[in-house]
Amino acid sequence: MATDEEVQARARALSSPIRLRIMRLCLHKSRTNKEIADLLDINPATSLHHVRTLLANGFIEAEEPRRGNRGAKEVPYRSTRMSWGTKLPDAAPVLVDTFLQEIDGLSPNEIQVLRVGLKLNEADQRELLSRIHAVIEDYALRAPDPEGVATSLFMAHHLDLGAG
Repeated sequence: MATDEEVQARARALSSPIRLRIMRLCLHKSRTNKEIADLLDINPATSLHHVRTLLANGFIEAEEPRRGNRGAKEVPYRSTRMSWGTKLPDAAPVLVDTFLQEIDGLSPNEIQVLRVGLKLNEADQRELLSRIHAVIEDYALRAPDPEGVATSLFMAHHLDLGAG
């Protein structure tokens, strides 16, 4: 069981779109700090700060160091998937920001969108979200397919204010 301090530290670690993007970049492929910085177009020192935060909280792990192109020691990092089961209070703003950053630069045909308006009672809303969560969790907990293509899914459920 995590202490309150550990829970708070993990929540802080997950409160940054950059850190969420780093975990996603390291989910299916190990990446060095330089690779992460290059992919995110940020300074390597900034990237290293975020990598160390994720490492300290168990969201990524260091793999065996390797030699880079010029012989320098490089440490590859891999996501631990621990974030899937970690609760993040007030997650919506950071998740929406992360999503918007991740799709920036994609063409419209590279994003599939589904939007629907429903009018459900509270029990039906809970059932819908529970069923969707179960399906997503089933796929999230599967081992990655070595022949698969890395993709992401973002879903939001919200009340339609004024839609009555």
